[in-house]
Amino acid sequence: MSVFDDLVGQEQASAVLSRAAHAAAEAVAGGRGAGMTHAWLFTGPPGSGREDAARAFAAALMCPSGGCGHCDQCHQVLIGSHPDLEAVKPEGLSYSVKQTRELILRAAGAPTQGRWRVILFENADRVTESAANALLKAIEEPPPRTVWLLCSPAPDDMIITIRSRCRVVSLVTPSGEAVAHVLATRDGVPWEMATFAARASQGDLARARLLASDEGVRRRRDAVLAIPRSLSGVGECITAAERLVKTAEEEAAAATTLLNESETTDLRRLYGEGSTGKGLNRGLVRGGAGALRELEDRQKSRATRVKRDSLDGALLELVSYYRDVLAMQLGATVELANDDHRFELDSIARGSTAEETLRRIDVIMQCRERLAANVNPQIAVEAMMLGLRRP
Repeated sequence: MSVFDDLVGQEQASAVLSRAAHAAAEAVAGGRGAGMTHAWLFTGPPGSGREDAARAFAAALMCPSGGCGHCDQCHQVLIGSHPDLEAVKPEGLSYSVKQTRELILRAAGAPTQGRWRVILFENADRVTESAANALLKAIEEPPPRTVWLLCSPAPDDMIITIRSRCRVVSLVTPSGEAVAHVLATRDGVPWEMATFAARASQGDLARARLLASDEGVRRRRDAVLAIPRSLSGVGECITAAERLVKTAEEEAAAATTLLNESETTDLRRLYGEGSTGKGLNRGLVRGGAGALRELEDRQKSRATRVKRDSLDGALLELVSYYRDVLAMQLGATVELANDDHRFELDSIARGSTAEETLRRIDVIMQCRERLAANVNPQIAVEAMMLGLRRP
């Protein structure tokens, strides 16, 4: 057994990481930690498991046996409780230079258990320019026992000066068969549902698990895939855009409301709200007003990020829909991600040309670019819907 056994469809990358982890263990045992590669860049499309691969590698580095999968070191890393592992993700839309500098200071500390101090940097492509410059300095001259694991969709998403200092681990999209096998054997999902979820998720294991286990997720997917055939006029386009944006806002609220309340309550308590003693409560709460405003700003930024991620997921569903339409128009013998909507796909394919389908895919990708550039979501999605409208 190994910590890399759970990386679905990543046999080649797993072999590379396993060899590197064993070499690192031998280097530590021989007092040669300086020979270790101190910056790694994990890249791959959505669903490839970039963060899972990085975490498995972190466990293998901590493990005396190079990632046995059953010792305390491996277990602590995999559940996120190891004292020498720090996994970070952006608090809002991006990593600020302040957040990055604070992380660099923490990364400079020596490992508490004598092996490595590992920084797992999720969504590293979301660093701002100033944050990237600060990160570059830390990667150029890392402490001898600190290892940076950066995760990004593609190498080009990182500035070239950071990319050139990292060893790149390229992951691939797992096959539908591999994902279905995991769902059926590890999660106990009925085979029919497992194959549907694997096909609809296009190899994204996390997405497949949601589709297999949550009826609400399946309903939202069906609602998104119903959009193309509903766009018969301008009014329908505006309505579809409003509905899509509103759904993303509701999902963001559901994902962040409880967390926001918990964070706010903890901060107020930290600054003395509810304390007893004359003048104590008022003074401490007033002293924490600035911290409370800063927390509210982070929460708003996080809600915006969750909303955009939700919208982006819906847009990718639409891309997969038109990709299936294009495959049918060209007579390609590929598996359709949305085979459960074959009748609608066939109707769209017969009523349009391959050139029109390619143009619609371009319209969706342009909307994604606009959202990434901070264009108002309602305006960007409305423009997209009008571009998808049937003649």
